Amino acid sequence: MDETERIINIPLRATKMAPRTKRAKRAIKEIRENIMRHMKVPEDKVWIDKALNEKIWERGIQNPPSRISVKAVKFDDGLVEVSLPESSPAKE
Repeated sequence: MDETERIINIPLRATKMAPRTKRAKRAIKEIRENIMRHMKVPEDKVWIDKALNEKIWERGIQNPPSRISVKAVKFDDGLVEVSLPESSPAKE
């Protein structure tokens, strides 16, 4: 099993250009587009983890984070799983 794993910092600048009531949705779309570009997969092969989705929506629809660090794992069948990277206990 040959998996490719990367930690990627994704800037979410374009979310501030979206209408206030669509910013969190736009942030998810930006994450998906960035992963598609860097991991070279089509849109239907990107799977976003529930914890990452909750992290984006944590501060509501109008105020998503301006950048986020994610872990992307590409499997043999072309599926890419995007999740939050494991943080070290010292940072918490």
